[in-house]
Amino acid sequence: MAAPAKRAVVFAYHNVGVRCLKVLLAGGVDVVLVVTHQDSAGENIWFESVMSLCALEGIACITPQDASSPELLAQVQAAQPDLMFSFYYRNMLPQALLAVAPAFNMHGSLLPQFRGRAPVNWAVLHGALETGASLHEMTVKPDAGAIVAQTAVPILPDDTAYEVFGKVTVAAEQTLWRVLPALLNGNAPRTPNDVQQGRYFSGRKPEDGRIDWSQPASEVYNLHRAVAPPYPGAFTDVGGQRYVIERARLSRNDDGKQSSKLPPGLAVVDNCIVGVCGDGRMLAISSLLFDAVPVTPAQLQARLANTDAANT
Repeated sequence: MAAPAKRAVVFAYHNVGVRCLKVLLAGGVDVVLVVTHQDSAGENIWFESVMSLCALEGIACITPQDASSPELLAQVQAAQPDLMFSFYYRNMLPQALLAVAPAFNMHGSLLPQFRGRAPVNWAVLHGALETGASLHEMTVKPDAGAIVAQTAVPILPDDTAYEVFGKVTVAAEQTLWRVLPALLNGNAPRTPNDVQQGRYFSGRKPEDGRIDWSQPASEVYNLHRAVAPPYPGAFTDVGGQRYVIERARLSRNDDGKQSSKLPPGLAVVDNCIVGVCGDGRMLAISSLLFDAVPVTPAQLQARLANTDAANT
């Protein structure tokens, strides 16, 4: 007689939440309760819905505002899970919840690197050449539990955080799929997670996308890649008007001679929009937005001229 399916409570959100929840279902796990978030009206929701997947699969789904509430603890305890999982759930789980059953979290980096919030964005911002997904035991200290499995993905020189997040989502699915049988059998491997070898990063705010044109072009470009749409985008203010870079690349043919004659910031060169950086190199900006509408080189040139005139 086959053993009964393992019961699981899953805390999940975002694309990683959807894909990993599907892996559990495909692996025969009895998901008895899903805890997720209500979408925020002030957020650009470009990702898949855990709530919609639960409705489709007939899974009980709740959206508590407080992960530390006694009501949530009672609901999780009543579900009597054998295992618990957190897949991009945005709230920290208190010790009382973690004590209900063995709990595992999927983190979007190669732990112990880039622990904490927005790991993909931070990896791109810091010019990392690779990242990945790590399944690890949950502890009260974030992203500090023993590592169960990892999958690496490359970060190519022109990848945006959005593109890298797509790779990390697939890596998370592969990581969970590969180790799930061992998890269900109780013999999954454990590797120490030496947090001294990595850093913890806090969440990012839209204001963190402000461009400092005095920085080298490689750093400005990494900022653009890290926050390019559908994230809020790297921005600069000129004459009281805010411009957001939608698409850009490091200029491949800039020898520094032409840009060295220009002050750092936005400019129009040969009918093309560029961003001149502190080291004399330029970003070739193929799409610049003002109030979410693309700006042409002619429009930007006229506005820059008006700003210069107003300042003289």
